[in-house]
Amino acid sequence: MARSIGILHPGEMGISLAATAQNSGLDVYWCPAGRSSASQQRASNLGIKPLPTLQDLCNACEILISVCPPHAAVAVADEVIACNYRGVYADVNAIAPTSVKSIGQSMTEAGIDFVDGGIIGMPATQPGTTWLYLSGNHADKVASCFSKGPLETSVLGPEIGKASGLKMCFAANSKGTAALHTAILGTAEAMGVRDALEKQWAIYNPEFTETSQARIRQVARKAWRFKGEMEEIAATMEAAGLPHEFFIAAARVYERQKSFKDAGHEPTIEEILERIAEK
Repeated sequence: MARSIGILHPGEMGISLAATAQNSGLDVYWCPAGRSSASQQRASNLGIKPLPTLQDLCNACEILISVCPPHAAVAVADEVIACNYRGVYADVNAIAPTSVKSIGQSMTEAGIDFVDGGIIGMPATQPGTTWLYLSGNHADKVASCFSKGPLETSVLGPEIGKASGLKMCFAANSKGTAALHTAILGTAEAMGVRDALEKQWAIYNPEFTETSQARIRQVARKAWRFKGEMEEIAATMEAAGLPHEFFIAAARVYERQKSFKDAGHEPTIEEILERIAEK
């Protein structure tokens, strides 16, 4: 099993991977250069070992895990390649199989062992709630870094793109549905029929409105990140020969909520509907 692992970068999800790696007996490192004060505080609280530069991180770690917003996945990979890294690189970001295959090809050509990954669930705090799916020839090596939980792991085989494909399909339902429900409520609000709609929903499913609104509110502060994820899902569907335009629209729904990123509170439904109505 590997002895050292680096996290790029320890946001809320990345820090939960770091905690599981620590539980599993690994030395965990990160590079604080250019990272936010929130990231630095999370890493400090967990006791992740800081290294001054990305080059130092690449030199120290047998395995690197990329956990970043979808739009940054290629740039992060290119930075690692530029450091002449020699180890295992796992991209566990929410990106399309076509995107991950392109990154994987660049990594392989640079002499780096590449693993495809996809995370399903919230940041791991207890067993049985969050899964890291992996695929690629070195997937077992990455999985062994998280053997003691609470993050669960599952290896889907040697084919790059399998893990990302599963993630895309799962998120198409969970986050895509939240975007759809947001747009439906926004339309009903604009037409003055929201109350009537929610009463009709309650006839068929008494818990539907409450459950749907809770999900809409929960994802609002991550909307800035989900825009890119919806675009990656659209690319996944298009590559599979299926209609993909809905997820382009879902990306626009999340784009209109991007200002909730730094909100100090979970926004209300009314705040969200007001925001998505803005052109």
